[in-house]
Amino acid sequence: MERGKTIVLAVSGSLRARSSHTSLLMAMGERMGTDAEFRLYDRLAALPHFNPDHDGDGADVHEAVRDWRKALKESDAVVICTPEYARGVPGSLKNALDWIVSSGELSDKPVAAISASPHPEGGGAALASLIATLRMMNASVPDSRALAIPFFSSGKLGPDGRVADPDIAASLQAAAESLWDAARSAE
Repeated sequence: MERGKTIVLAVSGSLRARSSHTSLLMAMGERMGTDAEFRLYDRLAALPHFNPDHDGDGADVHEAVRDWRKALKESDAVVICTPEYARGVPGSLKNALDWIVSSGELSDKPVAAISASPHPEGGGAALASLIATLRMMNASVPDSRALAIPFFSSGKLGPDGRVADPDIAASLQAAAESLWDAARSAE
């Protein structure tokens, strides 16, 4: 029996139209196996503010929340790339994660977590916060798929938006290979 494509869902924690974090995700997607279907989830801004009264038994869950959960359920693996705002993840990303705490779409799912920042720590506080949240939801995020990129700036990307820095490219390659291997072995 022939295997279908492995679906990797990419989630950018930045809502900016020309986000360098989204560019990092696309660079990681280029490093996935040929059997990967790399899907960019770009609808975080459509999610309503999390309210437990609008989730759970008998609740009419918002359409954007249903779509978010469906995208996660259909994926074999997830990669999240986040900027660091006020030493944490942006509110829109945290809100999206809050919507799936109790619904379980990330339970045992292979996940890669990336934070990039112009600061020397590479967004380490945001990365630690993101990983803590993901692991609380039982997502599979080993250290091999947790990547902080320090001193990150638009200069690390070429004019076409592709990664121009060889160290960043190598780190993305290693994280992509680890995520790919985990997604394929989970099938």
